Amino acid sequence: MEGGYQNTRWEGYVDWRNKPALRGKHGGMLAASFALVVEVLENLAYLANASNLVLYLSKYMHLSPSKSANNVTNFMGTAFLLALLGGFLSDAFFTTYHIYLISALIEFLGLIILTIQARTPSLKPPTCDPSTTPSMPCQEIDGGKAAMLFIGLYLVALGVGGIKGSLPTHGAEQFDENTPQGRKQRSTFFNYFVFCLSFGALIAVTFVVWVEDNKGWEWGFAISTIAILVSIPIFFFGSTFYRNKIPSGSPLTTICKVLVAAMLNGCMSRNSSNAIANLSASPSYEPETNKEPEENTKQTDEIPTQSLKFLNRAVVNKPAHPALECTVNQVEDVKIVLKILPIFACTIVLNCCLAQLSTFSVEQAASMDTKLGSLKIPPASLPVFPVVFIMILAPVYDHLIIPFARRVTNTEMGITHLQRIGIGLFLSIISMAVAALVEIKRKRVATDSGLLDSTAPLPITFFWIALQYLFLGSADLFTLAGLLEFFFTEAPSSMRSLATSLSWASLAMGYYLSSVIVSIVNNVTGNSGHSPWLSGYTINRYHLDRFYWLMCVLSTLNFLHYLFWAMRYKYRSAGAGASK
Repeated sequence: MEGGYQNTRWEGYVDWRNKPALRGKHGGMLAASFALVVEVLENLAYLANASNLVLYLSKYMHLSPSKSANNVTNFMGTAFLLALLGGFLSDAFFTTYHIYLISALIEFLGLIILTIQARTPSLKPPTCDPSTTPSMPCQEIDGGKAAMLFIGLYLVALGVGGIKGSLPTHGAEQFDENTPQGRKQRSTFFNYFVFCLSFGALIAVTFVVWVEDNKGWEWGFAISTIAILVSIPIFFFGSTFYRNKIPSGSPLTTICKVLVAAMLNGCMSRNSSNAIANLSASPSYEPETNKEPEENTKQTDEIPTQSLKFLNRAVVNKPAHPALECTVNQVEDVKIVLKILPIFACTIVLNCCLAQLSTFSVEQAASMDTKLGSLKIPPASLPVFPVVFIMILAPVYDHLIIPFARRVTNTEMGITHLQRIGIGLFLSIISMAVAALVEIKRKRVATDSGLLDSTAPLPITFFWIALQYLFLGSADLFTLAGLLEFFFTEAPSSMRSLATSLSWASLAMGYYLSSVIVSIVNNVTGNSGHSPWLSGYTINRYHLDRFYWLMCVLSTLNFLHYLFWAMRYKYRSAGAGASK
């Protein structure tokens, strides 16, 4: 019976009671489906506020437009960067199961604070109308009221970061990666994770934003609070089905130890060839017996690989200090992390394009005819276009495109992770080119209508702007889903949550880079004696088409840079290029 029990265990995994996880009872699509439902509610709660927050800060908290925009950028960037913290804690000390529950409670607490403040007039600055009293500017929020606002916002950011850093990994860990069926189901999970993320965003930027604008911000915050509160018991109901990976210690400690050991041992005059030859005789380099069988690559603890050979210096019989003693497995794990970093870096420009289109495109649409029959569409609802397109494309990709690609290529994946990311980066080039062409058409209409210096709506429908959003939505689907799966499958088992969190960190860095590029463009073009490209009395006086062409060129160079690394990358995960 004991032998039969061992055969049914998921090695390296436990259930929610910290007992061994069992095959047939824990894991699978049913367990992962709870993560998908929760993602709808979680992203609804986050984006319902983030997408319209600049209006709340400027109109009700009386911050200047620039301060409001900077605070929103900082809030969103911080939330996505904190995903790295959530991923690190999931790998090092807690399971993804516990990190999600803790993070959801933190976000719930932050939303409670924001809801109370929005509902209580005494916790906000005095109401005022600057148009009636221009000589008396509105009082900006300060003191304890400002502290309450930012404590609430950054508790939400901390909670969002923890959830983004744990939930995708938690869902992906429910599948058996040693079987083709398990790997295919895991790929389907990542596709539908992006679908559910978009579904939550759709509800947020339509229904909840309408509630905030028409019924009051306290109702908008309340909907977000209820959404995250409901997500906690839904996630908890799946507890009996989950298999939770046992934390294996700090991945950052391993990375730092290998890098420091390689550097120090490289500086010392040692005969590295003798050290490598004596590895098998050293008791310090016995194979790790606690490696789970689900690990994708069978490493040998005798001789390290020849890629990134400078790290092999970390493996010596007599390290500079006992604390720097490394195994070959640890060295090979760090090599894998270093190899995926260039892929991560190549996606930042795409997210920079995404950030630009979410700002300038809204301003473009605001200058155009936004009527749909008798209904006037608010420009802030433009994100509906890419969100809806992602929701349509995700199931089409999973149920039609991938099966067709598998038959054509006769491989298990059909389209590899890197090919999928590359398609997304190529589509981002097209989206920026389309954006430039649409802007040229919009400015031509403004010139022909004599409305260059007017704020009146131009006689051109805002549906032209939807074209660039459709291409960008497609790029986002291909790249984000591809990145999540690529980082999860390629990263060492002990570092998966942290590696998967790089997908969100790329998004944050794209937002930050966008602000830097705008500043540089204005400084450079303004110093030539002409007006800066991105300034003027109205957006009609902006040289936005030139800026979009610049982003198109940068995206093209970035794509070529990506091809350089992608064509040299060798997969370590099972099924990445295997035949069916």
